[in-house]
Order: sequence, then structure tokens, then C-alpha cells
Amino acid sequence: MRPKVLVAGIGNVFLGDDGFGVEVVKALEDEALPAWVQIADYGVSGLHLAYDLLGGYDTTILLDATPHGREPGTLSLIEADTEDLSSAPEIDAHGMRPEAVFRLLRMLGGDAGRVLVVGCEPRSVEPGMGLSAEVAAAVPAAVRAVKELTWGTASRLPDEEKTEV
Repeated sequence: MRPKVLVAGIGNVFLGDDGFGVEVVKALEDEALPAWVQIADYGVSGLHLAYDLLGGYDTTILLDATPHGREPGTLSLIEADTEDLSSAPEIDAHGMRPEAVFRLLRMLGGDAGRVLVVGCEPRSVEPGMGLSAEVAAAVPAAVRAVKELTWGTASRLPDEEKTEV
């Protein structure tokens, strides 16, 4: 059975809270998920993510640190617009800019399906390993959000672009 959902942890574990997505993927490895869900740690390897997305998924869930000026540890659910990529940054084979990943994917003839971002407001993305206490405390809630999204209990977003999870 082809996985229908890709859950992709992204971020740099050497930049503190930027490693949020990677930590959520680690926590998800111990969870029961449907057989049609694939989880993977992409770190900062956008090129690898783009190539994996060529396999075709109905939904892509990105897990990432997403600064929006809220309290550290605040989670948000964002439905990404991957249609207008005209202002997306150039592709960097050694970096992870989601816009560039989707631009490359489109150039290769692929489609990520519906793209959701489970994001977490970081405290710090300065050099250093380990999550801040606030972001680490948000990991279990992010795991619950991913489980709800993959099992379909939270399959629709409200009309707003961002909502608290």
C-alpha cells in the first residue's frame, strides 16, 4: 500500500528550537499510526524531501519551528499555499526552505498534495543543541495533533489560515 500521508520533520538540531520537527518525528516513532502514513526526519535536507515527494502523497504534514511572534511553545496549524511559488527562493541542495522544496518538486513534475504545517513558536534558534523547555513541552501536543490529522479527526482547518492546535 502506497503511503497517503508523509509526515516530515524538518529543522536544524544544531540551532536549538529549530530542531522541533526532528524531535516530534522521534516521538512519533513510538506511536501507532495508520499503515498509509510515512514519517521521516529530513533535518535540513530539502533536496531529499523533494525527491521523496515525487512518490506521490495525498497530504504532506511538515513539522517545523515557525516564528510568528507568539509565546514560545505555541503550536499552530497552517495550510500552506504551494500554488504561487513565483517568489520562492532558489533551490539549495544543502538547505531546507519549504518554498524552494515545493518549487523543485514542481519543476520535477511532482505534487505534494495538501500541505499542512504543524509549527511551534521557538524561544531561540541560536547555535546549540536541545530544545528550550517551552518547545520541548509542546512536543507531546504536536504528536497528538499529527495523530488526529492522520487518523482524520482533524481533517479540515477552520476558515482561518492559522489556528491553535
